[in-house]
Amino acid sequence: MKKIICKGCNFLSSIILVVVVAIVVVLLCPRAFGYDILAVLSGSMEPTYHVGSVVYIDKNVDANQIEAGDAIAFYKEQNVVATHRAIEVDKEKEQFITKGDANDSKDINPIPFSSLIGKAVFTIPLIGYVSIYIKTKIGIITACIVLSVVILLYAVPELLKPEAEEKKKRKVLKNVEEK
Repeated sequence: MKKIICKGCNFLSSIILVVVVAIVVVLLCPRAFGYDILAVLSGSMEPTYHVGSVVYIDKNVDANQIEAGDAIAFYKEQNVVATHRAIEVDKEKEQFITKGDANDSKDINPIPFSSLIGKAVFTIPLIGYVSIYIKTKIGIITACIVLSVVILLYAVPELLKPEAEEKKKRKVLKNVEEK
């Protein structure tokens, strides 16, 4: 029975760790290569970028490199970020005319080149929910609980192990004494 518990704990802890590491890699590693990661909060870019996805933004793109048809991330206001498609690029006025793929009309205000964050290069569905959730109180508590569960799953086999080793030692000693 203890072997089954130990194997079950090891299996569960390994699965949880693989999932956690994969999420961390997907959400943090691209930043080291100059990408910003934005969670999709609205359906304005459906079906290109689904709500709950993350979009990777190449921040190393100059505004003059953006062409009509490119999806770009930009500041709409001081702390409000949007990702829409540049449908026109006016290099003389240094501004973009943008539109969400799911929207019927273009955005009201042109976006100045200075508001550009970067160009959207790829997306991963559903991970955006994790990146949004982990920033909340409940998300932080959940992360702490998951960490605690992993620690417990590693500790249980170790707690059961000494007894098993002690039994083996007793058996060996008993066999030696009988001979």
